[in-house]
Amino acid sequence: MSNSNEAKARAEASFKRKEGQARQATKAWIEYEAQRRSVAKKTERLRALRLAKEVVETNRKTDA
Repeated sequence: MSNSNEAKARAEASFKRKEGQARQATKAWIEYEAQRRSVAKKTERLRALRLAKEVVETNRKTDA
C-alpha cells in the first residue's frame, strides 16, 4: 500500500506543478501582449509626431 500512496503523492505533486506552470505561462503571455500593445501605441504616437514635424519643416523650406 505504501507504494500506491507514494505514487499518488508523486502524481498529485506533478499535477500541481504543471498547473502552476500553466498559470505562469498564461500570466507571462498576458504581460507580453500588454507590453507589445504599449510599444506599438508609443511607436504610433512617435511616428505621428515625426511626420508632423517633417511636414512643418517642409513647409518652412518652401516658404523661405
